[in-house]
Amino acid sequence: MTEQAQTNLLATDIEAYLKVHENKDMLRILTCGSVDDGKSTLIGRLLYDSKMIFEDQMAAIEKDSKRFNTTDNDFDLALLVDGLQSEREQGITIDVAYRYFATDQRKFIIADTPGHEQYTRNMATGASTCDLAIILIDARHGVQVQTRRHSFICSLLGIKNVVVAINKMDAVGYEQSVYQNIKKDYREFAQDLKFDDVRFVPISALRGDNVVNESEAMSWYPGSTLMKLLNTVQVNHAKNDEFRLQVQYVNRPNLNFRGFSGTVAAGGIRVGDTVASLPSGKESKVKSIVTFDGDLEKASAGMAITLTLEDEIDVSRGDMLVRPHQKPHSADSFVADVVWMTEQALNVDREYEIKVGSKSVYGYAEAINYKVDVNTLKQQDASQLNLNEIGNCQFALTAPVQFDAYDINKHTGAFIIIDRLTNVTVGAGMIRKPLDGENSKPKSEHSAFEIEFNALVRKHYPHWDAKVIR
Repeated sequence: MTEQAQTNLLATDIEAYLKVHENKDMLRILTCGSVDDGKSTLIGRLLYDSKMIFEDQMAAIEKDSKRFNTTDNDFDLALLVDGLQSEREQGITIDVAYRYFATDQRKFIIADTPGHEQYTRNMATGASTCDLAIILIDARHGVQVQTRRHSFICSLLGIKNVVVAINKMDAVGYEQSVYQNIKKDYREFAQDLKFDDVRFVPISALRGDNVVNESEAMSWYPGSTLMKLLNTVQVNHAKNDEFRLQVQYVNRPNLNFRGFSGTVAAGGIRVGDTVASLPSGKESKVKSIVTFDGDLEKASAGMAITLTLEDEIDVSRGDMLVRPHQKPHSADSFVADVVWMTEQALNVDREYEIKVGSKSVYGYAEAINYKVDVNTLKQQDASQLNLNEIGNCQFALTAPVQFDAYDINKHTGAFIIIDRLTNVTVGAGMIRKPLDGENSKPKSEHSAFEIEFNALVRKHYPHWDAKVIR
């Protein structure tokens, strides 16, 4: 549908216009890279050249561009995304900013993430929900430490599609050799990362070259513009047909209704299907599927629903509803990759709150298998993880949790680590596999009374910071 046809439809039939956009494919995009690579400017350029900016926004940004003077131009496109006062004063991105726009082919949610090392945790947060990453590289500087760090985190968080945008080509005279050398360097670095599809495009976000419109100055580039790549790239999601519903809320408005609410994390369910509640293992059949818009006969991944069951079985917040023959892992210990997000280091044997889906238990890192040097991707020995470091750890929990490997299902394989004293989220993890029981439970050197007393102290006096005894 052309832009004029969409405008006419908007003026004559708003419901039909909304229906057209509702049925479009959605692509979630992350922009990342080193500081000052031009991430915010690129998003501003995408919106500007796609005519997605209102006139009042244009006027406000033109005014702020003169006020903050973060570029030599009169109009600073980065201000479309950088909304915090400190971001505008310094000309940097601090927090993750989301922008929404659409083309004839797709709808987009684009996340602008910080480039500074101290905000790596913000970048990891933005990456956790995205399907594709645009990794920006400044043509003047080539592949930097943060480029490597962000690429590794994208790989770690399961992003398979990457577009490497080599920006500021205008600053190097649009030289083809600069583009080719950076492309070669990045390919060599990324060959050990778990990317399925890597594309390269030379751009100038400031001038608009190869962003939405083709560049006359880079006629040597035979490929598509960035916008064309975003419209046509095929994102292959990990296929998981095993039904998963993590119960977030037990809905009990009156004596005649008892339902279990949550978002379907994978697979589908129909009225009459048999489900099992974990960890109890009790089974029942689906009586109805209730939504805000009315009852349904079936539901699929991504839908927020409430299930009612034919039998009165015990189901609580944090439990998982699955098909009886498609059960996930259930274990009180596992191996996971962790991104550490706070100044206070992750130490072995310190107890934290571990939240997997909607279920919270206490647990601790039994061992840190290794941490990763993001420059070389080499594994190094470590006794703790510091701010923004990434490591592979073994976790032991006080009660079993239900999960799938993160590579199979992001929703059921991810968890967060919460400090018990401050209630601050201090780390994010991706579960790789359950631990073998024999390896995860060494014989205790303490009596049952000592272990029980230790657990009592840790529960009621967390500020004492008592170490876990096994």
